[in-house]
Amino acid sequence: MRSSRRRFLLATAAAGGTILGRRAATRAVPLEAAASNAAAPVPVPRGEAVAGQTIDTRVLTAEEILDYYRTRRNWGRWGPDDEVGAVNLITPQKRVAAAKLVRTGRTVSLSRVFEPPQHFVRVTQAPANVGGGYMQDYYGYIYHGSAITHVDALCHSWVRDGMWNGRDPAKEIDASGARFGDITAWSSRLITRGVLIDVPRHRRESHVTADKPVQGWELEEIAKAQGVDVGAGDALLVYSGREAYDRAPSKQPDGRPGLHASCAKFIRDRDVAVLVWDMMDACEGACGPARPDRVHAVIANFGIALVDNASLESLAAACVEERRYEFMFVALPLRVLRGSGSAANPTAIF
Repeated sequence: MRSSRRRFLLATAAAGGTILGRRAATRAVPLEAAASNAAAPVPVPRGEAVAGQTIDTRVLTAEEILDYYRTRRNWGRWGPDDEVGAVNLITPQKRVAAAKLVRTGRTVSLSRVFEPPQHFVRVTQAPANVGGGYMQDYYGYIYHGSAITHVDALCHSWVRDGMWNGRDPAKEIDASGARFGDITAWSSRLITRGVLIDVPRHRRESHVTADKPVQGWELEEIAKAQGVDVGAGDALLVYSGREAYDRAPSKQPDGRPGLHASCAKFIRDRDVAVLVWDMMDACEGACGPARPDRVHAVIANFGIALVDNASLESLAAACVEERRYEFMFVALPLRVLRGSGSAANPTAIF
């Protein structure tokens, strides 16, 4: 078992975050819901005035994005020893306000079906004169990457100048895990107002493609078209159509669809605390969280909690049926001491 586990760990570590991953079983969306979700409202014309404001549709360069990350960092905002980051913006008052969004009690799971790459089972039978028995499981998996729904902790990734709050990863991380910014800092904090941005519905397309990543200005455009505001302490959920992409007979063109790094500006300008997404960073070739000019850099620069690889198709359909794009959002990671994240089952409550 140890040798097979080692092979699994080495293979997964080498491939983690580079592909969309093997397809997991997903709950099918009813045909009527999918059809309703495809009927998008008329999009707001790009660059035209919306509610008295003009949306800047210029695509930011990599240099501009890096400069924005440097100049708008949240380092020191909550003190030099803070390990909570932008999740500090989720105050008790914010949670109370989020709870008031619950009207029907409808719940939608945002997690993909969890299929561990290693799953060992032991069945134990009680003595015949007693009867009964029990089953035990061993799961072996790396949750980072593009197969398992999970939460990234602040220690998960860093930029040239350091990890969250300017800490040196060489001093804060060793073979036993992280001494700073681990996932336990968020064990009961990711409960807030959630707002869904439905990109495919707005574009009148089934899913985002690699040649048309989601731009920061587009998030602003869609929020206005949906009639919803994104504010401080919110969980921003960006649906790009991952399930439809997985069902497509062919993928086009090379690269991975997702969010352009310009989305970081929208996230920081609105003081978002949690980012939940299904397709993650748009990129060409190999993808991973280490590139300083991608959206994953909001972890180290802004202290944002990332819920990676969420399943949002059912939520998009529910928002259409409920006629609103805001709801109570809950994501409770496991309390993994020194852990860089945790598998999770985030949930939207209407």
